[in-house]
Amino acid sequence: MQLDNRAQTLLKALVERYIADGQPVGSRALSKISGLDLSPATIRNIMADLEELGYVASPHTSAGRVPTPRGYRIFVDTLLTVQPIDESAVESTLRPQAQPPHKLIANAAQMLSSLSQFAGVVLSPRHESVFQQIEFLRLGEKRILLVIVAPGGDVQNRLLLTDVDYTPSQLQQSANFINQHYGGLAFDEVRTRMQGELRQLRDDMGRLMQAAVEAGSEAMADSSDDMVISGERNLLSVSDLSSNMSSLRQMFDMFEQKTGLMQLLDVSSKASGVQIFIGGESTLVPMDEMSVVTAPYTSNGRIVGTLGVIGPTRMAYERVIPIVDITSRLLSNALSHN
Repeated sequence: MQLDNRAQTLLKALVERYIADGQPVGSRALSKISGLDLSPATIRNIMADLEELGYVASPHTSAGRVPTPRGYRIFVDTLLTVQPIDESAVESTLRPQAQPPHKLIANAAQMLSSLSQFAGVVLSPRHESVFQQIEFLRLGEKRILLVIVAPGGDVQNRLLLTDVDYTPSQLQQSANFINQHYGGLAFDEVRTRMQGELRQLRDDMGRLMQAAVEAGSEAMADSSDDMVISGERNLLSVSDLSSNMSSLRQMFDMFEQKTGLMQLLDVSSKASGVQIFIGGESTLVPMDEMSVVTAPYTSNGRIVGTLGVIGPTRMAYERVIPIVDITSRLLSNALSHN
């Protein structure tokens, strides 16, 4: 339902005051902070209408009102005035330079946490299981370390236990064959092509290469949905989230299990720009007192992951939204130039 200007002004003033001090807001306070020349009776009538529409609620212990999830939603969608922040003050953290992607992602999570004073989260880029090269290192009898180097410079290691004790020269020969014929391809594609091409090689060498492809494929799959979270402890000082043991347990279960959070970030990656998930409104947010502000990030114009800030529903959205937006753009730029 479309609210008239007076109702919008009062709702905006109420949400901003409640975010600032966490106390229910009464009609007398609204008459002072809204800038409207209205009688207390008129304000009470408008607030009663807003309550009936589900935008505000009256706690049992107070005559004042607090915003509901629906009230927060209309506030962030239509009433919010975003505060610009100085991009130059933060871009040094994610300046394009010779840094591996995992380091840029860790820096982004830390920057989100530091700037917002809440928790920062980054869902790592989805890997396509493509490798640039592999190496075999002999660790001992029938024990080989498989080293997989991705195109972006990330390195994955896997231990191979073999039936045959390969010599260093055999390991080098096998690695050279794979790198020469298959470097730059996805492991799934290599698996298909190898089935016919390896018949010309000795059986032992073929088995080693097939084991490397299987292990490499698993290694890439294991790392494809990595999530970096920074600043979880900041949320312990937020009374709205840590006021009771049940809330604390629910919050840290979310961080430990990660499944629900990954689902939320995955949903966010399918939309452009900043998205706001408000507790009590979105089933993807496990707690009514929690909100998540997210944005996708790209590499060379393609969306590869999502980042965001996890904080209380009563957060300063006008400050957190540009933090998420700028971090998304800076990380995208750094990854594209890496």
